[in-house]
Amino acid sequence: MSDLLTDLQFDKYRKLIYDASGITFSDNNRSILDSRLKERLREKQMDSADAYFTLVTSDQGEFKAFLDSVTTNLTRFFRNQPHFDALVNYVIPHVIENKKKTGETRIKIWSAGCSTGEEPYTIAMLLKDKLPSPYTFEIMASDISLKSLMVGKQGFYPNARIDGIPPAYLDRFFTKSDKGYQVKPELMNSIRFDYHNLRHDSGARNLDIVFCRNVLIYFDEPAQKSTIDRFYNSMGRDSYLFIGHSESLFGMDTKFKFLKTEWACLYHKEE
Repeated sequence: MSDLLTDLQFDKYRKLIYDASGITFSDNNRSILDSRLKERLREKQMDSADAYFTLVTSDQGEFKAFLDSVTTNLTRFFRNQPHFDALVNYVIPHVIENKKKTGETRIKIWSAGCSTGEEPYTIAMLLKDKLPSPYTFEIMASDISLKSLMVGKQGFYPNARIDGIPPAYLDRFFTKSDKGYQVKPELMNSIRFDYHNLRHDSGARNLDIVFCRNVLIYFDEPAQKSTIDRFYNSMGRDSYLFIGHSESLFGMDTKFKFLKTEWACLYHKEE
């Protein structure tokens, strides 16, 4: 195979990926698609991009493996600390005040595009530590990458991956071994990892908090709008949406209200 996909091949592959996931490959990130495709070809011992295209369009298992490979899974514990400061100091107190009106005590959270699980585990650690009685929480963590979800479900992280976790949390929520750290059952049981493609409705309703950070940047405007609308429909009254610090809903026709707190900017569903 040549160093780069032909223009025709590139157009075929990026349309296939976009139609399935909403992820957009432009000329600027074409090299990422090229390199990930080469990895799949080596693994399948194939040398033709056209032959592989025939395979992924006829074999659902291979297509999911291909989508896994083109999904960028860069994440870490406590990534973008101001978001978590806003969660603890602003969002949770407001959610609790809202719950008092209904008598509910369970807070429902979705970590969408959770990658290998660092984000939902970070949220769970904070809530285990900060959430007052009698309030409890449940976290739904989803991703389009089955490989990433398996890492999250297993809850084991090598030593190099636990940077950013406060020592007290590391002692409380993890068990140390020679090769890394295992999340304790207390924390694992508060999170449900599940495959989900953001092109579709998750079926979740009355969510109090949604995290979807550094995912929208891979979507074009129509896919972004559809995803944001689905989030809105899945969320309850007085609920909160976190997106990546480099992402914005500015200029988008959405019902979310921009909210600037002392710690970070986020979005509020008031209705």
